[in-house]
Formats: sequence, structure tokens, C-alpha cells
Amino acid sequence: MPDDSKLETIPVGSLGIIAHKSIVPLGEKVDSYIVKWRKNRQNENKSSIVFHGYEKDSYLIKADCPRFGSGEAKGIVNESVRGKDIYIMLDVGNYSCTYTMGGQTQRMSPDDHYADLKRIISAMTDKPRKITVIMPFLYESRQHKRSGRESLDCAVMLQELQQYGVDNIVTFDAHDPRVVNAIPKSGFENVKPTYQFVKALLRSTPDLEIDNDHMMVISPDEGAMHRAIYFANLLGVDVGMFYKRRDYSRVVDGRNPIVAHEFLGDSVEGKDVIIIDDMIASGESMIDVAKQLKARKAKRVFALATFGLFTKGLEVFDKCHEEGLIEKVITTNLTYQLPELADRDWYVSADMSKYIALIIDHLNHDASLSDLLDPSERISARIAEYKEKHTISDNYENY
Repeated sequence: MPDDSKLETIPVGSLGIIAHKSIVPLGEKVDSYIVKWRKNRQNENKSSIVFHGYEKDSYLIKADCPRFGSGEAKGIVNESVRGKDIYIMLDVGNYSCTYTMGGQTQRMSPDDHYADLKRIISAMTDKPRKITVIMPFLYESRQHKRSGRESLDCAVMLQELQQYGVDNIVTFDAHDPRVVNAIPKSGFENVKPTYQFVKALLRSTPDLEIDNDHMMVISPDEGAMHRAIYFANLLGVDVGMFYKRRDYSRVVDGRNPIVAHEFLGDSVEGKDVIIIDDMIASGESMIDVAKQLKARKAKRVFALATFGLFTKGLEVFDKCHEEGLIEKVITTNLTYQLPELADRDWYVSADMSKYIALIIDHLNHDASLSDLLDPSERISARIAEYKEKHTISDNYENY
């Protein structure tokens, strides 16, 4: 059970969770945690009218976005949401979702998922007391700044949700969290999965030595440096960085191709090295950095990324693991995971469902998230446990 000492406040409203079809498995796990906690929670006010609907068998609200034969869609919410505190969960990166248009099967793009989100919000017609959107992979987050005549898609999306009546947006490891400047008066939580990464790494690897002589954290580029510094400080190890030299005279697949990765930092020889980034797309950049590290005689390379998209398949990582370039890849279940990943011995999934459930539970009580968002004490406790036992327990009280 989580610490309930800060959940003595009256709930904002009766809790309702809408899990879009792109994120149903994660939504169901989140729901099951909250159901269990609230049934076991000892609160003398649970019988009060203001706690009406506090204990339920499920907080999931059925909603759908059926499509016509033309491909057009509409949003339908199948239960009353009047006066409720609504949390809409959505994975804009789930390319496994499909619909039929003109008799042909089409895969849903991030644009399609985002359009469904707006449909669901508009179907509720301003009846909820509060609306929070939980969008782990922030829509268009890689188009967060303007270089020349370009659209500012992420900023436009945030402002649009604000105009639709969304009170809070919760995302994870935003590509550039400064995009919040587009909506300075709205709630915006950029959550880091650092603690879950640490748990997944320590549980899956029994022979790590966590000190400056045996471990180092690497940023694959200058944009991810703040993640690497944060992670390295929590582990108490040194940090290094690669920077990308690009050919700005050409554009390939919408970007300037990388010519080389240059390294800045101390020697990695004989050390376990952790590369940390926000996403693995094709994997080319991560693999190139791993090759460079192994060429510098790194002992083992662990690749950590919040979102594992694997847009060019898993075979390239199979080959890297066979060649000893990458020991393990750890990503979260915040976005769609290829079913084949479960069969790969080089892959570890960091489960985020309990963390999201805690965030929803706290927000529904209008309680502070400060302790949830700062994992330093929990990480220190886990590292101390690992140094003593070379593993960490599964029944640890904290998430």
C-alpha cells in the first residue's frame, strides 16, 4: 500500500478513467491498483456524501470512436460524466490500432489518435468537474521549436487542449519540457521514469558495481544531457556525452543525417556504461553510440529509453546483442510494445502502471505530487538494498 497520509482531503469529484483503445492494457492495470487501494484504505470519511462513489469495482468509463466507411469518426462516451474528475489516457504512438476506410485497413497515426482525444473531450460537453489528459508520449513533442518556416505542432496541440477545457496534462520525459511555456496558466506535469529504470536495471543485473570506478552514465547527444546528469547524480557516478556532427547540406527522412558521434568525458575502459535517452526510434543513433563505447573498451553497455518505438524492427538489436555491443535494453510500457519483445533476453520492460495510478489517486484528492516526482530517497534505498543483497525485493512498499 502507498502512503495515504496525504490523501485525507476531499476528492475533486467522483473518479472516472477513460482508457482510449490505444492504451487499454495499461489503463486496466492502473484501474486495478486504484480499486485495490481504495477498498483497503482506512478513511473515516468514506461514508460521507462527498466521498460518494469513492469505492468501486472499476473506475473505467467506456468510450469509443467508431468510424464510418469513409474513415470519418465520432466520439461516444457511454456513461454519465457529470461532476466527475475525468482522466483520459492515450498512447498517440500505438501504430497497432487500425480502422477501415474504403474497404481497406488503415493503421492509426499519431494524428488519428489525437483527433480521437478531441472527439472524446467534445462528447463530454463540459459536464466533468475536471479533465486531466495523461499522454505519456507527448504528441508532436519532437516538433517543439521552430527553425525557419515550420509549424509549432506541439505548442498548438497544448493550446488546443487548453481551449477544449483540459485542466491538467501529464506526460513522461517530454523531448523538451520547455514546451510548457505555450500554456503557462495550465497544469503540466513532466514525469521522469528514473526510479522505475533503476528498479528494472537492478532486478535484471545481479553483478553491477555502482561507483565511479565501475560505472558511467552517457548522454547520446547534447539534447539528452539533462537526463544523463540527473540519472548520474542519483547513482553517484560520472557522466559523459556524445555530440552529433550532422551534414546540414542534406535532408534525409526529414532530418540532417549524422556524420559522426564525438565523445566528451573520462575514460570508459572497463566500466559498465548506461546510455539514457527519451526514445529509441530506429535505434541507429543508440547503436552507433554503443559501437563507439565498445571501441573505447567499455565493459557492458545498457541502453535505457522511456519510449521503445523500434520503428525498424528488432533484428538490428538482436544482432547488436549477439555481437556483444549492447547487454540490455530497458524501456517502459508507456507506449505500444511489440509482442516479440517479451521473447528477447536482451529486453527488460519497466512497468509504469503503479506510478500512474499513484499520480491519478493524488490528483483526484488534490494532493501534492512533489514527493512522487522526486525519487531520490527511494533510489538511494534501493541502491543500498542492492549493494547488500545484489538484488532488490519484489514486495518493496514503494512503487
